Amino acid sequence: MRIIFVRHGEPDYAHDCLTEEGRRQAAAAAKRLRDENVETIYSSPLGRAAETAAALSSELQLPVTTLDYMRELHWGSTDGSPLFAKGHPWEIADELARQGWDLTDPSWRDHAYFSNNIVTAEADAVARKTDGWLYGLGYERNGAYYRCIRPDDRQVTIALFSHGGSSAAAMGHILNMTFPYACALFHLEFTGITVIRLDRMPGSQTLPCLELANDGRHIGGTRYYRLAEK
Repeated sequence: MRIIFVRHGEPDYAHDCLTEEGRRQAAAAAKRLRDENVETIYSSPLGRAAETAAALSSELQLPVTTLDYMRELHWGSTDGSPLFAKGHPWEIADELARQGWDLTDPSWRDHAYFSNNIVTAEADAVARKTDGWLYGLGYERNGAYYRCIRPDDRQVTIALFSHGGSSAAAMGHILNMTFPYACALFHLEFTGITVIRLDRMPGSQTLPCLELANDGRHIGGTRYYRLAEK
């Protein structure tokens, strides 16, 4: 199975919708994805992601299924005490890197920047619910791996439209990255496309494969990484 993660287009955050530029980006992303054999479209319930997904829905004449848990993450202090950068996870990740702290450390939740940060529980919830979602699609989490429990080996491609934070939490978990490391690694541009492939052979248990990361060529973006062939 191939999962195509797409960040929403340029947003009008105040009204939770896309700007004119964001709608142009969404249309360009839809054209970019129309030959990817997408069978199912999923989206965060928030307007900016749903509107971006609607462009592909119109292009392919497919409905959109809402994944409520993929709405954008919140951050901030759980108890009102001050937090570095008000708990903003991307700024925290950059600061920890400047300090030389190991972003792959599995004890990241205990760090002072995350131990009382709202985002920690929210990122963990996305990871947990992503495993539940994937189980429903035929992939069972087993430690660091996913076992294919589907009855056939047909290649299935799905698309998920969401946000920078929830995408980082979901993709990082699938790829066995800590949340701070995923934040530092995935600086997703608007409608940036990332593709993760899970082995399609029934009974197989392997690491997921990152095919493509943050492809923004459809909007003239420059940050694009081809990591594995289909």
